[in-house]
Amino acid sequence: MKYMAIIYGNKALWESFAPDVIGEAIASVNAFNVRYAESGELLGAYGLGDELTAKTVRVRDGVPAVTDGPYLEAKEFVSSFFLLDCDSEARALEVVADYPFASHSAVEVWPVLHEAGTEM
Repeated sequence: MKYMAIIYGNKALWESFAPDVIGEAIASVNAFNVRYAESGELLGAYGLGDELTAKTVRVRDGVPAVTDGPYLEAKEFVSSFFLLDCDSEARALEVVADYPFASHSAVEVWPVLHEAGTEM
């Protein structure tokens, strides 16, 4: 079963890390990625731009409107996500609990119920 793990963050959280801690944190995330990619459970990990780089698209009456920022007004934003392929929900939750930033920020785990084919 596939699961998407969504990591939230905000500028205050990232700025609270001392410069030497940031390097260690990045190394620990890289080690997490390698460990679970090698096990076959991590399908991909993706870091996102901050809320200043996000856009929201709405189409009303056939006319697209693009606005700056995320749709929701919140202090936290989706900062990254990764996809897992685990034998069970319990295993997915175990892997996510091992994610280095889980001790600093919320990580949501969503089952992926449908995977659309991209072949034409």
